[in-house]
Amino acid sequence: MYHLDPNIKNLHRIFDQNERKDYLRLDLNENPGGLPEEFIRKVLGDITPQFVAQYPETLHFTEVLAKYLKTDIHHLCLVNGSSEGIRYIIQAFTSNGGRIVGVVPSYFMFQVYAEMYGRNFVPVPYTEDLEMPVSRILEYLTEETELLILLNPNNPMGNVYTEEEFQEILKACKEKEITVLIDEAYHYFYPNTFMHYALTERRVFVTRTFSKLFSLAGCRLGYVAGHPEDIQYVQKFCTPHNTNAFAMKFAEEILENPKILSDLISHFEEGRAYLLQALEEHHYPYKGEAGNFLFIKPRRDAEEIVKKMKEDYGILIKSYPAIGKLGTCLRVTIGEKKYMERFMKALLELDSKTL
Repeated sequence: MYHLDPNIKNLHRIFDQNERKDYLRLDLNENPGGLPEEFIRKVLGDITPQFVAQYPETLHFTEVLAKYLKTDIHHLCLVNGSSEGIRYIIQAFTSNGGRIVGVVPSYFMFQVYAEMYGRNFVPVPYTEDLEMPVSRILEYLTEETELLILLNPNNPMGNVYTEEEFQEILKACKEKEITVLIDEAYHYFYPNTFMHYALTERRVFVTRTFSKLFSLAGCRLGYVAGHPEDIQYVQKFCTPHNTNAFAMKFAEEILENPKILSDLISHFEEGRAYLLQALEEHHYPYKGEAGNFLFIKPRRDAEEIVKKMKEDYGILIKSYPAIGKLGTCLRVTIGEKKYMERFMKALLELDSKTL
């Protein structure tokens, strides 16, 4: 008998297949400059025909990653980008029709996966001042809630949670027996982490990716951290050889060469400092405490600026509606200073003339 899952039939998805390679890409939170070219060439120099021909082996890299995180391999599950880990956690720790609570706006795949598997996603909206008080989250946590999803920092809003705030949230989740997922895709742009809870508590997970600061979005690699008794259930969803050999090779070289990572952080911080100073000098309202992205309120039509930025300046950015009191804003990825200078030059020229 033919069958089509109604959850898939009714699922609304938009797939962006636009060509982006010839643009300055400030639209998807990637590192626009990427890793140093000499570093890329060095790593590729170690690639042999056998390396390419064989299935990827994960044990060695998992051991390298565990050492870096000061834990052991039983607390970790490698995945093909952290989105895969998020999907498995939703599958394993929520039921059909189960209640999932998450802050919105946020990473859209949380809601996509919830709909895909017939879960009930309950959104927690921001205040008009673009704030997310812990009390607001706690109001949505009921005895029927099975999973709470948080991002620290949150994409796209850029807000973060303090240690005290998370302890309050965790206490409520334990009382109501709610599994907690903290996505830390943007961890290195904001160093505070809740990783220690994932490594010591039951039913607390942290997901991370190598796509952002590590600049490996094209390779697809992430991981889930959690208690071994919980990680084993996430691992059961993994297909054999689900992670990319090239991604693990590059990630290992970065982890074992601290200067690469410190240089990436330094270049980012210089670019962010320049951008914030330039926005303040020209009196642009903006929003974004942490992460490698920022909302900017332009003086003229945001959607037209996005269009002209692409057509006339070769720069890709996005527009977002209903950003609290700011209204419709530009959404810009933060990168090295030279890229931020190019963006600001274009913004000032476009925003000072009729579009």
